[in-house]
Amino acid sequence: MTNETQTTLDAALAYAELGWSVVPVVPGEKQPLIAWTAFQKRRANAKEIRDWFKRWPRANIAIVTGAVSGLVVIDIDPRHGGEASLKALEDEVGPIPSTLEARSGGGGRHLYFVHPGPTIRNRAGFRPGIDLRGDGGVILAPPSLHPSGRHYTWVSDHGPRQASAAMLPQPLLAALMAEGDGRGHSLDYWRALVAAGVCEGERNTTIASLAGHLLWHAVDPDVVRELLCCWNRVRCRPPLPDKEVVRTVASIRRLHNRQAAANDPRADPRSGQ
Repeated sequence: MTNETQTTLDAALAYAELGWSVVPVVPGEKQPLIAWTAFQKRRANAKEIRDWFKRWPRANIAIVTGAVSGLVVIDIDPRHGGEASLKALEDEVGPIPSTLEARSGGGGRHLYFVHPGPTIRNRAGFRPGIDLRGDGGVILAPPSLHPSGRHYTWVSDHGPRQASAAMLPQPLLAALMAEGDGRGHSLDYWRALVAAGVCEGERNTTIASLAGHLLWHAVDPDVVRELLCCWNRVRCRPPLPDKEVVRTVASIRRLHNRQAAANDPRADPRSGQ
């Protein structure tokens, strides 16, 4: 699908032809440049895509995961034990089939699978070093530029020109759809993360993960917002604007409330809006 001479616009148009929903992303970041909620339900047309990349010619490209693109992506970060977690997962559910696979500029792996139909939630820390990108998620795609200076690439013979996304085996699908059971990131992971902070390229994703972690532990949403605004100013290098932190936390709060409502029909779906 991509090579050294192909532009991000070329790739975005090619992905759109595959039926994937694409959005432009801040260079060096993972934050979409547009209000992208609509593109969780519909796919951009070629004119919209051309207009975006004419306006932001250096933009990265993200694929909106979930039913809109027919994709679920398993995001493996070897820096946080993702490969060991993947092996342990295979011990539980059996071999994970060969599928579309991309490499991030930071050495991570993205395994693309066919969306199974039922809603698949996004789950940061599905296992240590493994995140799940499902409905309402995004994943950076080749040839986006990583803050390391390296490009995202398709693994040889595992790109969209040579292969297709595999179906999720039933045992793996069951594991992905199961409720969280505490086997995500360890307490030591969260302690190290908040103490060390993050650099450009990891700020939005980390703030989203921290917000989800705190909300899952029933921390008041207003407290989450203020804590993460303060953490961003001290630990992010460089800090994001406060309004961007507030926007990210609000987005995660809405997702958290939707998930809570889906799991508890008595929940008020208007809360947190």
